[in-house]
This record gives sequence, C-alpha cells and structure tokens, in this order.
Amino acid sequence: MDSTVTTGTEENVWGGGNQPLGASYGKLMMWFFIVSDALTFSGFLAAYGFSRFKFIETWPIADEVFTHVPFFHGNYPMYYVAFMTFVLIMSSVTMVLAVDAGHKLQKTKVIWFMFLTIIGGAIFVGSQAWEWATFIKGDFGALETKGGRVLQFVSADSGDRLALRDFAATLEEERVDHERKNGIWYYKGDALPSYSLNEVVEGVKSNPNVLIRTETINEDGHKTVLTRDETLKKLNDATLVVEGANLVRNEYGSRLFADFFFFITGFHGFHVFSGVVINCIIFFNVILGTYERRGHYEMVEKVGLYWHFVDLVWVFVFTFFYLV
Repeated sequence: MDSTVTTGTEENVWGGGNQPLGASYGKLMMWFFIVSDALTFSGFLAAYGFSRFKFIETWPIADEVFTHVPFFHGNYPMYYVAFMTFVLIMSSVTMVLAVDAGHKLQKTKVIWFMFLTIIGGAIFVGSQAWEWATFIKGDFGALETKGGRVLQFVSADSGDRLALRDFAATLEEERVDHERKNGIWYYKGDALPSYSLNEVVEGVKSNPNVLIRTETINEDGHKTVLTRDETLKKLNDATLVVEGANLVRNEYGSRLFADFFFFITGFHGFHVFSGVVINCIIFFNVILGTYERRGHYEMVEKVGLYWHFVDLVWVFVFTFFYLV
C-alpha cells in the first residue's frame, strides 16, 4: 500500500488578508464598479454598431452632422469634437500628475493638478451641452415622407447643403394658421417648425437651383442627389417639416442615430458630470488638509481610477459615433 508523506510548511496562496491583491477595500470596490460599468457601455456600443451596419445605407454621415464650432459660422467637420476629446484626454494627464503628487505627499501640486482636472471636465461637459443644443435645434431643416424617410436639400450649382431659410417661400396668408396654438403645423413630440410644408414645397418649385438629396448612401459613399424632375416628383411624398433632432424626428437621417446619440453621449456626459462633482469634493478636502492628516492621498487615487475610465470610454464613443 502506497502512502504519501508531505513535509514542509504550506504556503498561504492568498496572502492578502484584509487587503486582497494589496489593494484597499475602497480601491477594490472602485475596480468592481469600473468592470461592471465597462460591461454596460460595451452593451450600448454593441447595440449601436449593430444598428449602424444594419441601416448603413441610410445612416447619417458624421462629417455632415457635427460641423459646428461656437462663435463661428461655416462648415468645420469634427473640429470641435476633436477639441473636446483633446481637453478630456489632457484632464486625464493632469489627474495622473495629481495622483503622483499625492504619493509624494506634495499637497500644493495635488491642489493645482486637481484644479486643472476639474476645469478640463467642466469644459467638456459644457461643450457637450452646447453640442446637444445645436443638434436639437438643427441648422438646415428637411422634409419627412410617409415612410419616415428624410429629404434634404442641396444646391444644384455647388452641391452644398441648403437650409430651408435659403429658399422656402413666405406665404403671408398662412402666417396666421402657422401658430402653435392652432395646432395645424404642430406634431406631437416635435418643436414647431419655422416653415410650413406648403411654404417649403412652393419654395422648391419656384427655385430651379434646389434639388433633393435623399438619406440613401450611394456606391461612392455620398448621399443620393435627385434630378430636378425627380425632385419635383418626390415632393408629393413629403408629409411634414423636420428641423433639428429629438427622440421622434431627425433632420439628419435615421431616427435611431439621434436616439443613440442622446442615450450614449448623455450617459457618458452624466459620468463626466458626476466625476467633476466628486473631483470638486476631493479638491476641497485636499485644501482643508484632510488627506494630509491621514498620511495618504488614496482618495485622489480612487477618483483618478474613475476619471481614467471615463476618459477611456469616451475614446471608444468618439471612435464608434464620430469616426466610423
């Protein structure tokens, strides 16, 4: 009969005691939150990617949607979004420097780097609010057909997008009826359009330079522009005027695009806003010397983990929503 004799002492494999893997309880819980939140964002982006490629023929082109810059008029595709991304990434750099200064118990440096991080986060949140307001308001306007398709307008000469105000006729006899209180041109869930359907149709008919561009993307990667005869015929399918975007209508194209935009960027914006608030609390605690009396700045490190996660998520949101 064989027998095995074990000699020597058994090793404690875990060895963490009250601090598994050498991390405190608070830091470990922050990692648990980050992992769970990463799964949530992954689900959102996967759903967006599925819808994006399922409706690829009618999906709005980001370069034609996000073209605005505060205080400037013109077409600047993706410039301001790139600026927002740069600011958020730089705020992550200042957070790293704050954590490093905390490890060295350098209170003054922690204060300054935390302050810069808060400023960067506030700029990003403010920029995102401005982008939302611009997206909701719209800039060009369009028509929606019975089937829910969007008809945009371009110049026959230059091919540039035309706003309704560039050609829509002003029919004075309709001005009285064209009021919210009468409900004639008001659709549930929409803001009141600046022009009536009849005004837009009459403006197109009286201006031979106006052509309709459908939301369908052709083989060249551009939206399909109809001929003048096709444009006049297509007007018969229009049912209402759409200006801007919300959860029901979207002048830029597919309604799902606006739904995902508000939900994903809004959810991320809430994370950034929460991070700014938390950073402000930690910032004032640093000024009051709370962590200096404790002998460590672990709270700065924990909020730093959250802030880096928020920045990393934006890199994926920026890639999926604005670049792909």
